[in-house]
Formats: sequence, C-alpha cells, structure tokens
Amino acid sequence: MCGRFSLQTPVPDLAELFEADPTRLAEWAARYNVAPTDEVIALRRAGGGRELVPLRWGLIPNWAEDPGSLPLMINARSESLETRRAFRDLILDRRCAVLADGFYEWRTEGGVKQPYFVRRRDGTPMALAGLWDIWRGPDGPVGSCTIVTTDANELLEPLHDRMPVILEGEGAQMWLDLDMSERTMDPLQSFDAEALEVFAVSRRVNRVAVDEPSCTEPLDAPLRGRGEWRRRPPPGEALPDQLGLFRV
Repeated sequence: MCGRFSLQTPVPDLAELFEADPTRLAEWAARYNVAPTDEVIALRRAGGGRELVPLRWGLIPNWAEDPGSLPLMINARSESLETRRAFRDLILDRRCAVLADGFYEWRTEGGVKQPYFVRRRDGTPMALAGLWDIWRGPDGPVGSCTIVTTDANELLEPLHDRMPVILEGEGAQMWLDLDMSERTMDPLQSFDAEALEVFAVSRRVNRVAVDEPSCTEPLDAPLRGRGEWRRRPPPGEALPDQLGLFRV
C-alpha cells in the first residue's frame, strides 16, 4: 500500500521533468511526511498536454452523498479498478499520477513500528498511478485522488505485500496520454526492484505532525536487493539485538 510519502522537488523542476503546465498549482512547500487528506500534486492530461494540479489525497466519488460515511480511499487495488463503483468509470477519463520523491512503508520489529523510505536509485521523482474525481459539496467542489497499488516487488516484500504503481516511460504515456475511451491495465505492474532502494529512517516519521528533512534521512546504507535483508535491528535504534531488519 502507500500511506505516507515525501515530495521535496520544486514545482518548476517537476513541470520540466514531466512536461506539464504548472499554472493551476499554487506555491508548494517541500513536504517530508505527506499523509492522507493532505493536498498533493497530481499530473494529469489537459487538452493536448499535461498539467500539475493540487488534489486532496483520499478519493471522494462524485456520487457520494455523505463523504464521511465512506472509507478513506487513499489506495485503489489495480485488480479491482474495473469492478469497484468508485473506480471503474474513472479509468476512462480521470487517470492521473501523484508525484513523490519517495514513499514510506513500515514493519513491526520488537513490537515497534519501524519506518523505511523507498526511493528511486537515480534520485528522480516518482509518478505514482492514480485516479481523480470531483465531488461537489455545499462549500464548493473538492478535487481528490487515490493511488493505485499492485503486488510488491522482491525488494519490498519484506515490508508489505503491496506497493504503489510507479509509472515510467511508455507505461506513463499509456496511463496518462492514451485515448481515454480505452481502458488499459498494462502499465499497472510492479516496478523493477533493481531501480529502487530502501533504508530505515527515524521512527519520528510515525507522527504525522513531524514534517521535516530528518524524516527521509537514512539510518544506514540503502538496501538494493532482497538478499540484503536479514533479521537484525537497524543501527541507531534502541531495539533488542535479535530483532529487526538490517542490511547484511
């Protein structure tokens, strides 16, 4: 799944990298611990090009009468996009990508939730497949989105059995730019484990209120393959010696 992420890359750099118009996006301060219901930056098709827009993370379907009665839809399983009412119509004309520099996953170690940060090895921002919608309430329209997930790759399996769909190259073009009258699930695959790295970070990330550069600072060298995982505590954390995960 994807329940927290970071986006520090400045908007002008995102606009250049993803060839998108940023004019509908107000100023964006670097975020290190983005949480559900926060505003995020989404990349979506606009006319003959692409645009960057702010959206609420946690999809509110346009047909919802009372959003408070619905579950917080921050993630959408790729396998159920064509069957769940909240998602099936959005595949046609409301695909997007949520932009992130990396995302967090957790594993319970010695009774404590230890966060890990996942990012691309080349350091470039990620485009996470998503869907968006507009709900029109008494106080005006609310744009919102969800992040699509798929099976975890071999690097992330020790943390969670799901991961966000990371779009790249032809897959990104298919998801974002393909004629929206066509449904396509082809890009919704696990991302290459060799192109990612993961490392333990401070447990202060567990608190949503903590949003600072230290959230993404590694406690140890990155893990870059499943064979590098073994049971030991991450350095700098006060856990019993026989518990936790560490790099061999």
